[in-house]
Amino acid sequence: MEFQGGVIEGVLVKSLSKFLDSRGWLCELFRKDELEQEDFPQMAYCSLTYPGIVRGPHAHRDQTDLFYFLGPGNFEIRLWDNRKESNTYGNFMKFYAGQDRPRFVLVPPGVVHGYRVTGTEPGLVFNAPNRLYAGWNKNEPVDEIRYEEKEDNPFTF
Repeated sequence: MEFQGGVIEGVLVKSLSKFLDSRGWLCELFRKDELEQEDFPQMAYCSLTYPGIVRGPHAHRDQTDLFYFLGPGNFEIRLWDNRKESNTYGNFMKFYAGQDRPRFVLVPPGVVHGYRVTGTEPGLVFNAPNRLYAGWNKNEPVDEIRYEEKEDNPFTF
């Protein structure tokens, strides 16, 4: 399948503001009044990725990811709408986020996503998904459709 550039239904990309003072900075990440109840975070984690490394692409059947790209580091983010029932099926988004462009990115279930660190320093990402990884007490299957090891993977960087 060939993807074309365009918006993806359900994806939210929002600029984040860093409030600076003599001590450093502060940035609001999550406000309950800005999300739908079904998207409320159930856990949170951070990951550090080295320069040039790609994480993903993968998708989730049920999970919504709430990514926060604040820095350090900068990222190229790519999203593919692989949901056949979506009005934007076949659309592709590419944008940048991180230290130079702090952003929040909401990725709904079924949207294939991945990111790559650009520049020379490692990048830090926070994610606060609306599902627990591997379910309650880690007793359920992991909700992940991985494409990175597939030879016919149309989701490339």
